[in-house]
Amino acid sequence: NAPIALVLSPHPKQGGTMNNRVAHTLFKSFAYKGFSVLKFNYRGVGNSEGVYDEGEGELSDAASALDWVQSMVPMSEKFWVAGYSFGALLSMQLLMRRPELEGFIAVSPPANHYDFNFLAPCPVSGKIIQGGRDSYVKHDVVEALVEKLRAQRGIDIDYSMMPNAGHLYSNHLDELSQLASDYLDYRLTPVTRMAG
Repeated sequence: NAPIALVLSPHPKQGGTMNNRVAHTLFKSFAYKGFSVLKFNYRGVGNSEGVYDEGEGELSDAASALDWVQSMVPMSEKFWVAGYSFGALLSMQLLMRRPELEGFIAVSPPANHYDFNFLAPCPVSGKIIQGGRDSYVKHDVVEALVEKLRAQRGIDIDYSMMPNAGHLYSNHLDELSQLASDYLDYRLTPVTRMAG
């Protein structure tokens, strides 16, 4: 009954595949923590059938992938989602449709390209990671999203800005992996109370 994580890749029209280095780094971070992890290609990518569907079909693909991995690990009681760029957008949209999801890690959520107002309210706590030198996803827009989410009650949003990382996280994948792993340790470690 290992916990389950679904990792979503970047935009399929911009070369995003399940083998993307950032998505694979997230995959490994979950796997090293004992999760049953699934990453997949969206419709029309690699050997997947179909064509790009403006995000709607890709969100449906993600929901179907989550259904499948849940059927493969039926005893699991913990479900997480993670994504990079376009995958971060889809992962956060999936949070709104799947109440069993209890955590997320979003890397470079493209808040300056897509409307994230659907997160009203955001249903679960999570981690957002952003590169300070990201020329595609601007860190000030992501920081505004983080502050908006942090104003909501009942959730905690952990935010890390990697000052020297660009959108591709070249030469920063180890740091990204460490941030994801540290957050998973934080969320998965039971809180112990001292008797007093």
